[in-house]
Amino acid sequence: ADIKAHLDRFVIRQDEAKKVLATAVCDHYHHAQMLREDRESGTPGPRLEFSKQNVIIIGPTGVGKTYLVKHIADLIGVPFVKADATKFSETGYVGADVDDLVRDLVAKANGDIGLAEHGIIYLDEIDKLSSGPEKLGRDVSGRGVQTALLKLMEETEVALYAPNDIRSQMQMMFDTRKGRTGREVVNTRNILFIVSGAFSGLEKIIEKRQSKASIGFGAAWQEKPAAEELLRLARTKDFIDYGFEAEFIGRLPVRVFCDALTADDLFQIMKNSEGSLIRQYEREFHAYGVRAVFEDDALRAVAITAAEEKTGARGLVTAWEKVLRDFKFELPSLGV
Repeated sequence: ADIKAHLDRFVIRQDEAKKVLATAVCDHYHHAQMLREDRESGTPGPRLEFSKQNVIIIGPTGVGKTYLVKHIADLIGVPFVKADATKFSETGYVGADVDDLVRDLVAKANGDIGLAEHGIIYLDEIDKLSSGPEKLGRDVSGRGVQTALLKLMEETEVALYAPNDIRSQMQMMFDTRKGRTGREVVNTRNILFIVSGAFSGLEKIIEKRQSKASIGFGAAWQEKPAAEELLRLARTKDFIDYGFEAEFIGRLPVRVFCDALTADDLFQIMKNSEGSLIRQYEREFHAYGVRAVFEDDALRAVAITAAEEKTGARGLVTAWEKVLRDFKFELPSLGV
């Protein structure tokens, strides 16, 4: 509840996503603490079984998926790494290696491998890894990365120094000289993965499946649900049709759906969110000695324009930029 209250200050709506993320992060943190206490007390007996609750966040662009995770990262006491799924390629090809994520965790934990093994990895733009039926030949940045992530999300040992990276090998030489040998692998069993993506086009796959189920004379006529309602009906098979490996989606058992934002939500974002754009504009004008005052009616009018952009909270920047363009250009030089 404390984490959710903190997120409420920055992100409007998305209550379900906030609850799921807050719970997953707290569970993960407590599990890490319990394991540490077990290790320190040295009690013999069976190890605790723990099934990871890796999370996948699905929702249209600009509704706050990345923003949510960014603010959770500020709160938690475990190392946290954020990356874009688009920068990775299969091992052996040019591009980042997924194992680098784990090495980044160790760097975030200041070299403490034990702490890094209970970190959280957040991968954005995960839907760009899907390999559609029209892709021919070797898909080194899609299916190849999915396969590489499989073992990482389950349990594997990652070498602390990348064998094919010169910089990493030099670092290993320096560390060996300093007398730091010890354990050179990181186990990923307890690393929590949170992935997110917009999954545009997934609703079409779900709609197709829905309509197949209700064809024929006996089928009751029903209204088509909206796109965001359709996303909530997503099943594992839909993700596989979208171009994901069954094993990949199976390792993301917790699925959260974010709501699209209405004009009223966008108004609330400007009015009440602590990261509001309005504060930014007030500061920008203030730098030139101009005091900008935004009235509620104006905010509502811009919110309506921004909602038509269909890019979530990002539409606010588009809408405001148009309105303020001339003011920002003229006012500073007028000496107002």
